[in-house]
Amino acid sequence: MTYRLKTVIPFMVVLAGCAPLDTYYKPGATVANMQRTTTECAVSALEKVPPSTQLVRDPPQFVPPDQRCNSLGQCHVTPGYFVPGPIYEIDPNAQLRRRVVGQCMADAGFAPVSIPACPRNVAKAAPRLSTITLPALNANSCAIRNRDGSFQIVTRG
Repeated sequence: MTYRLKTVIPFMVVLAGCAPLDTYYKPGATVANMQRTTTECAVSALEKVPPSTQLVRDPPQFVPPDQRCNSLGQCHVTPGYFVPGPIYEIDPNAQLRRRVVGQCMADAGFAPVSIPACPRNVAKAAPRLSTITLPALNANSCAIRNRDGSFQIVTRG
């Protein structure tokens, strides 16, 4: 298991670098203000639409009987049996809570955006910085994710 995690986690980090940056955006706002407003809206949404965690189980699956015979014609039958369905949690309020966060962010002047990841050559050529103030976006804007969780928005020339 430890070996598996050691190989999966770096792979997930690489994939995150290829994914677009989905965030709330208001040109001219600071990243700190956007993050603080997002947290405030998330807390408010939790108060207005609390989680309603429910355990759900998928239906069981039936495995039919199995007959195996050897070369002497002797057969052994394994009877059929049921495999219980997996149990998992759902929160029916999650989608409404996300909408409440979105409305709160819109009230604060932020809109959801998805900024494409910068191509590798652009990311390598850019100086290692973090965006502090959100710039105006255009069709050539792209995002570089930094290892510390921050990001940099650049405009490809």
